[in-house]
Amino acid sequence: MRLVEVSIRGVDEIAENLGVARSSLQRWVQEFRDQDLLAGPHEGASKELARLRKENEFLRQERDLLKKAAAFFARETSR
Repeated sequence: MRLVEVSIRGVDEIAENLGVARSSLQRWVQEFRDQDLLAGPHEGASKELARLRKENEFLRQERDLLKKAAAFFARETSR
């Protein structure tokens, strides 16, 4: 699958040289890419993880604030 990624030749030519169908080669490449994304750390992954953690914390705080505001206004309208 790395052959497809590093080669200047097209998928059609590579599939023909390997003696496999183009669709099979494309499927294998996609499966390889999916597995590669799930495997181990990647460049910039720690920065992205930190950013996502900050965003999650902000969203949790926002959610909690909205819950409190909804409860407050529900009490106020019931008086």
